[in-house]
Amino acid sequence: MKVAKITESEFRKMVLTSSNKLNKNAEFINSLNVFPVPDGDTGTNMSLSLASGYKYVSESTSTKVGDLGVALAKGLLMGARGNSGVILSQIFRGFSKSMAKKENLTAQDLADAITSGVETAYKAVMKPTEGTILTVARKAAEAARNTVKNTDDCVEVMEATYEAAKQALATTPELLPVLKEVGVVDSGGQGLTFVYEGFYEALSGNITDDEHVPNVEEMDEMVNAEHHKSVQSQLHTEDIKYGYCTEIMVKLGAGRLVDQEFEYDKFRNHLAEIGDSLLVIADDEVVKVHVHTEHPGKVLSYGQEFGSLIKVKVDNMRLQHETILEKDKDNNKDDVEAKKLADARKNAGDYGILTVVSGKGLKDLFISLGATDILDGGQTMNPSTQDFVDIISASSAKKFIIFPNNKNIFLAAKQATELVDIPVKVVQSRSVLEGLSGIFAFNPDMDLEDNVTDMEENISSVKSGQVTIAVRDTTLNGKEIKKDDYMGIVDGDITVTDSDSKTAAISMVESMLDDDSEVVTIIYGEDGNEAEAKEIEQAILDIDDDLEVEIHEGDQPVYPYLISVE
Repeated sequence: MKVAKITESEFRKMVLTSSNKLNKNAEFINSLNVFPVPDGDTGTNMSLSLASGYKYVSESTSTKVGDLGVALAKGLLMGARGNSGVILSQIFRGFSKSMAKKENLTAQDLADAITSGVETAYKAVMKPTEGTILTVARKAAEAARNTVKNTDDCVEVMEATYEAAKQALATTPELLPVLKEVGVVDSGGQGLTFVYEGFYEALSGNITDDEHVPNVEEMDEMVNAEHHKSVQSQLHTEDIKYGYCTEIMVKLGAGRLVDQEFEYDKFRNHLAEIGDSLLVIADDEVVKVHVHTEHPGKVLSYGQEFGSLIKVKVDNMRLQHETILEKDKDNNKDDVEAKKLADARKNAGDYGILTVVSGKGLKDLFISLGATDILDGGQTMNPSTQDFVDIISASSAKKFIIFPNNKNIFLAAKQATELVDIPVKVVQSRSVLEGLSGIFAFNPDMDLEDNVTDMEENISSVKSGQVTIAVRDTTLNGKEIKKDDYMGIVDGDITVTDSDSKTAAISMVESMLDDDSEVVTIIYGEDGNEAEAKEIEQAILDIDDDLEVEIHEGDQPVYPYLISVE
């Protein structure tokens, strides 16, 4: 199939196919994260970023490819999450600039756009590193330029681009030693390869998605609506008549227990007798069921009479409802937080201080030190550029300081500074602990530049340690790491591992101490506890009883203990 020109309908299909492919493979991309910590979110970030781009494309009514390219770039820009999402947005920023005035795209236009994307992305990254998404993008663009010299077929150009991306991806471990040591390819490069694969499949007409189930999206919306009506509206947990939300997907005619032909009405009527909130969607091959019942086993057994169960999901709605009630209590706590933020804004003068953090205790600490705005996020939840822009735009502050508290959030925060109308500075806080040290220096009577200088000076005197759990076996920097071991990470480097969280924390702190150390701060999270934190405190004082040790409840996810030494 030859495509001499890419029209607006084909371009829409290219973006949609790539977005779906990223979404489908997000967890696989996440698994390529080099560090064996539960923060491998490159796939999630890239998927959400491109989904935002597709949303803008789908909302555009233009019939010009150039306009759709601008919409894609705008959506990616506003939805960019994490460094990988921001770099992807920069690739398509350059892509869109090259095609901005085009009604359709020729093969040459396509090659030029791919090349322009690479150039823009390299300029956007202060210190480009080979063996990353940038290498994959550059090699793919070279293939596009070389191929278009001999063809006017967009399909051939895109195929060459995709194949070159795959080949470049395979070489990333040779260019970046840490990838080779762990035995993975670059996760961002893998994400871009999926994007180009989606483009190629859409143009060639060979879209591969054999996991598609008809009308799943529609059914999910219906399920959500049913849950809202039948569970969340109940005043008391004991009022829930049918306690188990049961979903099955049956491949009709398959399996050893099949003893009857599927008849929609008979099937539906039988299930209606053992539950409510019933939804049944079927085609010639598959039937999908959602029902609330007291007997989920009966639903599964009945389904097996017609075929094999290919998906099963059972949730205890009484437990879910109790969680909702607990969340209502948390909402009251949110009101208290809102009042604290209002007080902080009064004391901040013309400033807005925006910090990215998760965990009620950590939020309270930041607010007590002057934070005026909190953006939920961190290791596994990288906020988008749009998230930053929304908070700054909604504020009455005349200038803003942002604490990203994670190096994977730097680029999205920096990108936001270019999209608002007031001066904004990003403090290079790589962790929550650095952010706390930095915000401690805030003075509402000082100008923006001096405040940031003092904050970053404070940060330079802090050693930041994090204890978390390994999610897989690996070897990194010569250190063998076992799945489920606790790791002590100091300023980004894994320094200790141990099967016991307390031992790992104590060993980590010991490696952080020197003759100038004065204050150790321990913040325990969701998976830590105060009693163990006090045992860690005592062990630290046994090492040096002149140290001052502080303990705070942070409630943070992912890290049982955050520990700083100043």
